[in-house]
Amino acid sequence: MKRILIRILILTAIGTGIWALIRYETRPEAISAVIAQVAQGSVEATVSNTRAGTIKACQRAGVSPMIGGQIARLHVHKGDHVETGQLLITLWNDDLVGQLALAKEETKASRSVAEQTCLLAANASRDAIRTDRLREEKQVSAQAAETARAQADAQQAACQAAKARTDVAQAQQNVAKINVERTLLRAPFSGTVAEINGEEGEFVTPSPTGVATLPAIDLVDTRCLYVSAPIDEVDAPRVHVGMETRVHLDAFGDTVFPGRVRRIAPYIQEFEKQARTVEIEVDFEQAADIARILPGYSADTEIVLAKHDNVLRIPTEAVLEGNAVFVVGPDGLLTRRDFKPGISNWHYTEILSGLTAGERIVTSIDRKGIAEGAVVTPDTTTGK
Repeated sequence: MKRILIRILILTAIGTGIWALIRYETRPEAISAVIAQVAQGSVEATVSNTRAGTIKACQRAGVSPMIGGQIARLHVHKGDHVETGQLLITLWNDDLVGQLALAKEETKASRSVAEQTCLLAANASRDAIRTDRLREEKQVSAQAAETARAQADAQQAACQAAKARTDVAQAQQNVAKINVERTLLRAPFSGTVAEINGEEGEFVTPSPTGVATLPAIDLVDTRCLYVSAPIDEVDAPRVHVGMETRVHLDAFGDTVFPGRVRRIAPYIQEFEKQARTVEIEVDFEQAADIARILPGYSADTEIVLAKHDNVLRIPTEAVLEGNAVFVVGPDGLLTRRDFKPGISNWHYTEILSGLTAGERIVTSIDRKGIAEGAVVTPDTTTGK
């Protein structure tokens, strides 16, 4: 009996070995795949601009003289920093400066005439008072007193007329000064001279209505910068002022600049029939960042809609259509499994149910041969 039992055990072991060998020989060839684990972490829901955004200055103006004329002097050069009211360009204005000088002299002359006339009026008024007193003492006739009073009133009227002429002369001087100022281009705000379109001796003309011409000076205030970026109309309702953003600039590689949404345009921009966007504006949170950035840089803006910490997550690249993944079994066999997702972005997707921490999934789902029932091995070239 004991020998029979031993024979049965030996035959069973041989059969099991043969079955395992057959299974090993007939199983599909293992495919190299990138594998990741379901793990705890943070997941954000984000949206990004549909086309490249642009760094813009809070204040930027193309300024030109109010009238046309020949540039007599350029007071600044490209790259110069200027303060509000600083003189940038002077047009030829010798004739207007001469008229201003003449108006000033006429004003001075008018003031002198008015002063003289008013002194005579004051003296005539005193004479009239003395004559009235003498008439009361009957030392002069009533006619003489009336004549003195009339002369005093006439001199007083002449004084008022002289003062009025002085006011007219002053007004003419102000007009002459304004005409001179129209030939002077001053900085409307503090900033940096970005461009100068013109040289001394050249003529500049103001832009006619409806006709765009280059400004004489392009003035930029680089102390205040923001990002202007287009967001797809589908994503726009989820974006609100004050939301956290991350700004990426091609000029700074992987550096991330934190910011906040400061404005959402109240209208849709229709560049093409199938491309409708909403412009948003983003402020930089750190003033030190602004000193490193130049207006005109291209920028990508990622807006954080929501953030969940310490949740189950998987790489978004592992998600199949219909919210499923390929789970790697202990023997490397792939099984398709559905799961319930939460929020997600390009990097991670939150897992609400269907997967547990520590399970292995395939992230290289586009590789040839990756399908349910396939056998995979970790891709050693990626270290996973």
